[in-house]
Amino acid sequence: MEKMEEKGNHVARKKGGLVTMPFIFANEICEKLAVVGFNANMISYLTTQLHMPLTKAANTLTNFGGTASLTPLLGAFLSDAYAGRFWTITIASIIYQIGMISLTVSAVLPQLRPPPCQHNQVCTEADGGQLAILYASLLLGALGSGGIRPCVVAFGADQFDETDQKQTTKTWNYFNWYYFVMGASILLAVTVLVYIQDNIGWGWGLGIPTIAMFISIIIFMVGYPLYRNLDPAGSPFTRLIQVSVAAYKKRKLPLVSDPRLLYQNDELDGPISLGGKLLHTKHMKFLDKAAIATEEDNLKLPNLWRLNTVHRVEELKSVIRMGPIWGSGILLITAYAQQNTFSLQQAKTMDRHLTKSFEIPAGSMSVFNIVTMLSTIAFYDRLFIPFARKLTGLDRGITFLHRMGIGFVISILATLVAGFVETKRKNAAFAHGLVDQPHSIIPISVFWLIPQYSLHGMAEAFMSIGHLEFFYDQAPESMRSTAAALFWTAISAGNYVSTLLVSLVHKFSAGPNGSNWLPDNNLNKGKLEYFYWVLTLLQVINLIYYIVCAKMYTFKPIQVIKKEAAESEEKGVELVNRV
Repeated sequence: MEKMEEKGNHVARKKGGLVTMPFIFANEICEKLAVVGFNANMISYLTTQLHMPLTKAANTLTNFGGTASLTPLLGAFLSDAYAGRFWTITIASIIYQIGMISLTVSAVLPQLRPPPCQHNQVCTEADGGQLAILYASLLLGALGSGGIRPCVVAFGADQFDETDQKQTTKTWNYFNWYYFVMGASILLAVTVLVYIQDNIGWGWGLGIPTIAMFISIIIFMVGYPLYRNLDPAGSPFTRLIQVSVAAYKKRKLPLVSDPRLLYQNDELDGPISLGGKLLHTKHMKFLDKAAIATEEDNLKLPNLWRLNTVHRVEELKSVIRMGPIWGSGILLITAYAQQNTFSLQQAKTMDRHLTKSFEIPAGSMSVFNIVTMLSTIAFYDRLFIPFARKLTGLDRGITFLHRMGIGFVISILATLVAGFVETKRKNAAFAHGLVDQPHSIIPISVFWLIPQYSLHGMAEAFMSIGHLEFFYDQAPESMRSTAAALFWTAISAGNYVSTLLVSLVHKFSAGPNGSNWLPDNNLNKGKLEYFYWVLTLLQVINLIYYIVCAKMYTFKPIQVIKKEAAESEEKGVELVNRV
C-alpha cells in the first residue's frame, strides 16, 4: 500500500542520499576535465593547427561560447518539461562526446587539417570541409553543454529529500562540495592538460579529455539504480504563461478580501509540489486574479488559461521576485572576466621568473584564483559555518543572501586593488624607461598580481555558490533545472556586459593624439587603472542596489508535510521559509 502511495506521488522507492555522491562527483570531475581541457587552449589549436587568423579564431570561439551560454535554457526546458534530469544529462553527454570524438579524430588524421607551415611560405588555412568538421564539433559541444550545465547541479541536489528532516543540512552542504570538486577539476585541466597540448601534442591533448568524457558517462549511468529520479512535471514556461493570460482575462474582477477564497486544487498541483505547496503572498496582487473562480469555471477540470491555483500563481511570483537578485550578479562576472583579458596582458609585461630557469606562463596566473577559491570553500565549510551557526542558529551558518553580499564586497576590493597594482606597474615602466617598449619585460614581479587574482577567487567562493544556492532554493520546485540555467545566463550576461563596457570605455576615452585608457598596442601608455576604478564604482552602486533588493526580498513561503507525520498518517504540516 505504501509503495502504491509513493508511486502515485511520482516518487520511486527510497533512493538518493550520500551513496549517490561518488557517482555524481566522479562524473563531474571527468566532465569538467573534458569540457575545460577541450576549451582552455582552443584558441591555440585554431591558430596553430588550422592556421586561422587570430580575429577569425577569436570570433569563432566567441560565437561558440555565446551559443553554449544560451543552450542551457533549452536543456533546462526539456529536462523540466519532458525528459527529466537523468536522461537529459545522459543524452547531452553523448552528444558532447560525439563532438569531442570528431574534433580529436581531425587532430590525429593529417588529411583533416591543413599541412604544416613551411618557413618561407604563407600558411595554408583550413578548407571548407575541414572547417565544417570544426563547426559541427563545436555545435555538438554547445548542444551538449546545454543539457549538462543546468541539470548536473540540480540533479545532485535532488538526491537529498527536503521533506526528510534528517537531510535538511545536506542540500546546502552539497553546493559547497559541488563547487569544490568543479574547481579542483578545472585546476587540473588548466595545468596538466594545457601542458600536454602545448608540449606533447594535440592528439593526446584532445584525446585525454575525450576519454575522460566517455568514462564520466559510464560512471554516471552505473549509478542509475541508486538515484532519486523526480518525474518531469510538464512545461514550467507554459504554466507561467497560463497564469499571466488568466490574470489578464480576469483583470476587471475585483480582488477577493480573503486569500482563502482563492482557488486551490491539491490533486492538480500534486506532481509539481512534492516538496511542499507554495502559500499565498501579499505581493503582486494583480496576479491573484488568475486564481479567482467564477461561475464560468469548472472547478474539477479547470481551463488553466482561465483559472489557476494559488500554487501556480505563486510559482510566477517566485520567478519575478528572483529577477532583481539575478541581475545583481552580472557585474561581479564582468569584474571577474578581466582576469582573462587585461590582467593577463599585465602579467605578460612583468617578470614571471620563479627561478632563474623557470618562468610562469602568463595564462597560468589563474591558478592563484582557483587555489584561493578552493581554500575559501574549505575554510567556509569546515570552520566558518560551525562558528556562524553558534551565533545565528541557522544550520547553514548565514543565509545565502548574506553570503552573496560578502562576495560583492570582496569583488569591490579586488578591482580597487587591481587599479593600484597597475599604477605601480606603470611607475616601474616609467622609472626604467620602458614606457615606449610594450614588449619589454618590466622589472617588477608578477606576484604583485596575486592579490587581485586571489580576491576574485575568494569573491567567487562566496558570491557564485551563494547565487547557485539562491536559484535552487527559491525557484519553484518544478523549475530547478531552469533555475540552474539562470545561473549560467547570469555568467553569460556578465561576459557580454564586459565586452560592452570595454568597447564604450575604448571609444569614449580616446584622445585626439591617439591616447586611450585601453590602448590596442601599448598598455604602458594607457589608463587601465581608471578602467578598474570605474568598475569598482559600478560595483559599489551595484552593492547598494543589491542591499535594497535583499532587504525587500520575500522568501517563498512553503507548506511542508513532515515525512514522519505522513508515514504515521497524522496531519503534520510545517511552514518553512528556507534561507
